[in-house]
Amino acid sequence: MARERSVFLGPRLRRLRRELGVTQAAMAGDLDVSPSYIALMERNQRPVTADVLLRLAKTYRLDVATLAAAREDDFAARLRAALRDPLFGDLEIAPMEIEDFGNSFPGAADALLRLYNAYQESQLALADHGEGASAAPDPVAEARRFLSARRNSFPALDDAAETLARKIDDAGGREAYLKQSGLNVRRLPSDVMIDSLRRLDQHRNEIVIDESLDKASAAFQLSLQIAYLEMGDDIDGELQQAKFQTENGRRLTRRALANYAAGALLMPYRAFIRAAEARRYDVEALARQFSVSFEQVAHRLTTLQRPGEEGVAFFFIRVDAAGNVSKRLDGAGFPFARHGGSCPLWSLHQAFRRPREIIAEWVGLPDGERFFTIVRTVTAGGGAHGAAKVERAIALGCSEENARRLIYTQDKALSPEQATPIGVNCKLCHRMGCIARSEPPIGRQILADEYRRSSAPFGLADN
Repeated sequence: MARERSVFLGPRLRRLRRELGVTQAAMAGDLDVSPSYIALMERNQRPVTADVLLRLAKTYRLDVATLAAAREDDFAARLRAALRDPLFGDLEIAPMEIEDFGNSFPGAADALLRLYNAYQESQLALADHGEGASAAPDPVAEARRFLSARRNSFPALDDAAETLARKIDDAGGREAYLKQSGLNVRRLPSDVMIDSLRRLDQHRNEIVIDESLDKASAAFQLSLQIAYLEMGDDIDGELQQAKFQTENGRRLTRRALANYAAGALLMPYRAFIRAAEARRYDVEALARQFSVSFEQVAHRLTTLQRPGEEGVAFFFIRVDAAGNVSKRLDGAGFPFARHGGSCPLWSLHQAFRRPREIIAEWVGLPDGERFFTIVRTVTAGGGAHGAAKVERAIALGCSEENARRLIYTQDKALSPEQATPIGVNCKLCHRMGCIARSEPPIGRQILADEYRRSSAPFGLADN
């Protein structure tokens, strides 16, 4: 007799049950199995057999192909992504071994992935302290480590957001969906909002937003409120994978994950990555297609690393005119400085002279690695006469191997061989003749200048 095919779909089954609004006992009754069996399947301690898949599809009128397709989203694909780390470079692990391990021992596979994430966070923490960070806990660094260790990719949130986005579309949009839930949306002047962009008034059952927000910002704020209301369990599930030294670090990370979820509602993963590939990652065109801002698209492009459905891996950084970094996301392996500013030679810091213009540039690091970047200024605030606003510059970049997939590289005048030589920051850059240097690099001897003064701010010894 042929063996009945089965798959492990625990997280997806649990999300499905919650979306349907049924208890484990109710689902067990619908499928004619025991409640304990439902619990075991949701914990990946029992597989979902073909028979159970068919019962799910028939009972709840679902597409069985969509349910079965979750297999690729599960442990095997996540393990393959983790095992590409150079840490495992000397191990010859066959793809079949990884798939067998993920399918046969899902609990152990999940434990391995959690350990790997913890390892990634510890490496980033060591890098922080290695560059002279204070021993005191840093909430911002905690949040950044959490996101960097996972390459700013959270497939479970993407899955939940895609399902929720379909419900919102079926309802006729965000405001109609909220009205179905008993919440009205009202817009009020900025002086009435008292420095709030959005407020949930539970007493009046309404969401109030600042009427000065532009269309993209208002849509994001409504999506963010929906994410907090509908995806709180999914967000908290991601937070449970890490331990935070500070409550502020946890809160900052939760806010970052909620923003991620809001972006995923506005730009659902599969639709967005298809559009990105079709338009060759044209940020402005994607912003128009999805009715979002340039910066919102740039954020979303850093998240396209779902195992098996990867797009171009991007990094993102946002700075103000003084060079302060207010946001940093890395999916491309760019060696950001953990502390201090970035290189002044990078066009990121000249963008304020050319507002709203996209500046494309190749940059080269001292180790020979090259990245392709686009830079543009963005504006936050404003929207009314006298309203406060701030100008920032953002950079979006990818590695040399992926650059040709971007529409911006079709300019023949741009050549990787003519990359602007930059460093991570002055303390870590050992380029000898840089006239833009603000301080000497760590570990290099400064030459006396009694008899000779170099064109660079500091003369450096060869060793």
